[in-house]
Amino acid sequence: MSILKRLDTPSTYVDRYSRRSNKDVSLNRSSTLYVGNLSFYTTEEQIYELFSKCGEVKRIIMGLDRFNKTPCGFCFVEYYCHEHALDCMKFINGTKLDDRVIRTDIDPGFREGRQYGRGKSGGQVRDEYRTEYDPGRGGWGLRQVEERQKNIEQKQQSDQDPSMIP
Repeated sequence: MSILKRLDTPSTYVDRYSRRSNKDVSLNRSSTLYVGNLSFYTTEEQIYELFSKCGEVKRIIMGLDRFNKTPCGFCFVEYYCHEHALDCMKFINGTKLDDRVIRTDIDPGFREGRQYGRGKSGGQVRDEYRTEYDPGRGGWGLRQVEERQKNIEQKQQSDQDPSMIP
């Protein structure tokens, strides 16, 4: 047992929709990274510039809102070899890009359809539950927006009909 934690170890998260039978084997060979906590305004060029410092990038797949097809804060970066993906985990995970601390994790491999957000609103689920204002990720979270809208509508109703005050 080591006192120091390895920086190139994949997290316990594995895509729950993965159809791969032996996920550990695929993670031990994968050259694909999931990159999270990106600003909605981070460009593919910025990602390429940063991630190519760890090795030759094969392709970048931007995460998109399922309905609007706009960036929603994540992407997949594919390298040509597994070692470059591990180097990226060591050296880039936890660094800042567009004033945001980004997260990287080894991914079993990109499959068509995974580039779309899985949240009810089309984006990422985590953004729907956000309670603080985050300009880099589209402002308020969906639940917060819905609650604010409901409060505004209730106020307008009570202003029109004073007997409606709860």
